Amino acid sequence: MRILLVEDDAQTAAFIAKGLREDGHAVDHAPDGKQGLFLATTEPFDAVILDRMLPGLDGMALLRTLRGTGNRTPVLLLTALGDVDHRVEGLRAGADDYLVKPFAFAELSARIDGIVRRAHSDDDGTPTRLRCAGLELDLLAREAQREGRRIELQPREFRLLEYLMRHAGQVVTRTMLMEAVWDYHFDPQTNVIDVHISRLRQKIDQGFDRPLLHTVRGAGYRLSG
Repeated sequence: MRILLVEDDAQTAAFIAKGLREDGHAVDHAPDGKQGLFLATTEPFDAVILDRMLPGLDGMALLRTLRGTGNRTPVLLLTALGDVDHRVEGLRAGADDYLVKPFAFAELSARIDGIVRRAHSDDDGTPTRLRCAGLELDLLAREAQREGRRIELQPREFRLLEYLMRHAGQVVTRTMLMEAVWDYHFDPQTNVIDVHISRLRQKIDQGFDRPLLHTVRGAGYRLSG
C-alpha cells in the first residue's frame, strides 16, 4: 500500500515510517498540516495516518477539508487526546479509526489493515468501478480503460475523470471542478482546467469513433456516450 503519514514529531514519524516500510508499504511523510493536505488532495493513497495536533493546519481541519472535497481515502487519526468526546469528534469529522498515543506499532498496523479492508469492501454497496459507455474506471486499482484499451492517467487526470464519471450525463461547471478536483474555492485565473480537459480528452477519445467528453459552451463539460 501507499500510505501518507502526516506527523510533525520527527521521532514518532521515523518510528512509524520504519515499521510500515518493513511491512512492505510505501510511505510519504508530511511534517505539517498544509503539506499533508496538499499531498492528500493531489496524490493517490491507500490510507492516511493523521496526527491531530499539527502546525500550520491542525489535523481536524485537514480531515474536514479532505472529506469536504469528496476524498474518501481511509484515515487513521493519531492523538494524545484519548477521552470519549475527542474520539467521537474525530470520528464524526470523517476519521475511519482513532488511535491514542502512545501506541504499539503492531496495533497501528492492524488498524491500518482494518480501515483499508473496510474501505475496499463492497458490503455497503459503494461502487468500486465507474462506467460510461465503453469507458471504465477501477477505483481500487486506480486504472482506466476504454473498450479494453488501457488508458494511462496522471493522478490529477484520474481525479478529474472520476468526478466527471460520477456525474456522467450532467453538465459539470468549471467552479465544480475547481472545488472538487483542485480544492480551490476561488477562481485562480488560470487555464489549468482547459489544459487538463484537453489532455484527458486526447487520452479517452483519441482513436475512438465517438467522443465521450463534450464541452458545453458557456456552461462547462459533460461526459456522455
